Amino acid sequence: MVPLELLASAIHAQGDGVVVSEMQTDPLNLKIIFANDTFLRMTGRSLAELAPRTQCALHADKDDLVKFDHWQKSARPGRPFLGEGFLLRKNGTALYAAWSFNVIPNRRGRPTHLVATYRDTTEKRNLEQRHGHAQRLEAVGRLAGGVAHDFNNLISVINGYCEMLAVELVGMPQALHEVTEIHNAGRKAAHLTRQLLAFGRRQSMDSRVINLNRFIRENAEILTRLLGDSGKLELELEEKLGNVRTDPVQFQQALLNLTLNARDALRDRGRVTISTSHRVIKAGLNRRLTNPPPGNYLVLAFSDNGTGIDKVTLERLFEPFYTTKLEGKGSGLGLSLVYGVVQQSGGFISVQSELLVGSTFEIILPEVKDMAEPTPAAATIPVLPITKGHEVVLVIEEDEVLCKMVAGILTADGYQVINARTPVEGLKRAVSFNKPVQLLVTNLSIEGEKLAQTLYRKESGLRVLNACNQNAQHTLNWLSSTHQISLTKPFALSELLRAARKLLDA
Repeated sequence: MVPLELLASAIHAQGDGVVVSEMQTDPLNLKIIFANDTFLRMTGRSLAELAPRTQCALHADKDDLVKFDHWQKSARPGRPFLGEGFLLRKNGTALYAAWSFNVIPNRRGRPTHLVATYRDTTEKRNLEQRHGHAQRLEAVGRLAGGVAHDFNNLISVINGYCEMLAVELVGMPQALHEVTEIHNAGRKAAHLTRQLLAFGRRQSMDSRVINLNRFIRENAEILTRLLGDSGKLELELEEKLGNVRTDPVQFQQALLNLTLNARDALRDRGRVTISTSHRVIKAGLNRRLTNPPPGNYLVLAFSDNGTGIDKVTLERLFEPFYTTKLEGKGSGLGLSLVYGVVQQSGGFISVQSELLVGSTFEIILPEVKDMAEPTPAAATIPVLPITKGHEVVLVIEEDEVLCKMVAGILTADGYQVINARTPVEGLKRAVSFNKPVQLLVTNLSIEGEKLAQTLYRKESGLRVLNACNQNAQHTLNWLSSTHQISLTKPFALSELLRAARKLLDA
């Protein structure tokens, strides 16, 4: 016979909460007569505080009690009531637990007591929710990236024809102004597609090694101007911080978007604090799927003392087009771009927020040992060049309007252009043409590469311009590197003309 003291000690040592209750006439009036140490810690109450309360009063969801009442009417030993839901702690907060209720009969077989075990699954549930949220963002990212690729073709047409019209309207200031406005709108649309592609991790990145502290200091002035009179920018940068690898232009845009969001949330005596630190994640400390793997990381924390973010908004914060701002005040793409840039840089981002206290975005990026690279000079928008081409060019583009535009600008510049919407159609037209193709403009898909190989066998001096989407850049290993180049959509017509001339002159 096991001593009662040993049994009591064993129950107290259990990792799950154990509660024994005395059953009353009212099925829901369970008088607690015993609770082990684990359950007392879970609920934040002592046994003396639990005794006056019924066990069912600890359950937050009344639907759970309806199910329990139904089970208890026919309860038998060995037929437990299993469930999960929220339990109330002493401080008013809730924990999520899985439970198992079993009846204890007396010598005559009549149930007189109930023993319940509770397992705290709050952390597991939170992890599942975060994992599900990450999966939803991944699915939305794939959709957003696919839509953005289609938009790129339309934007290329709009911006391209604006460039062509601008040359014709030099002496007509009013018409030129109107075309310029259209072009400006097209450029904004191109910027939006880049944000969508960044969110879907399909945006091509010009990754460079940067010193995180120096990068923040270089951008502090523009961030301060963005805040204006709404608040003050404070820097708390750890000394001798290392380097990270990211796209400086896109990462700058991420900082701008965080600043704009913070500005809109600031109240009186607003303050935005950017801090940096070094963090080492050791093996065994990354137990969750959403944790960074072991390694050395640099942390950028972006904090404000604004109005904070409610729980509903936090769940959808990084989704594209989700915004709490008034119509016309925001596209809902700002934080999705931040999310995408961090993800593409191999990093992680998390948010902590409390209403009327403020929010903190924490960005974790892998530290690199490489030296920081110099910041490239800002690019200028070139005008349409006159290259005076004369060679034979085959243009393959499935979008009919874009195909006509590219063929039109090349023809206007002097080239002999053959255009088609598919590689099969293009090959037929090239064969019937009385001169060999010297430049092929196409997207190097599987069929596009086959077409390039066929033309190369007839003309060994063939040049290939790969007009590709963000995630479709491809190199032909059988063609000299000086005879091929890639342009990412949406590209400017000036880029196309210069790239074509560069290839043919190589």
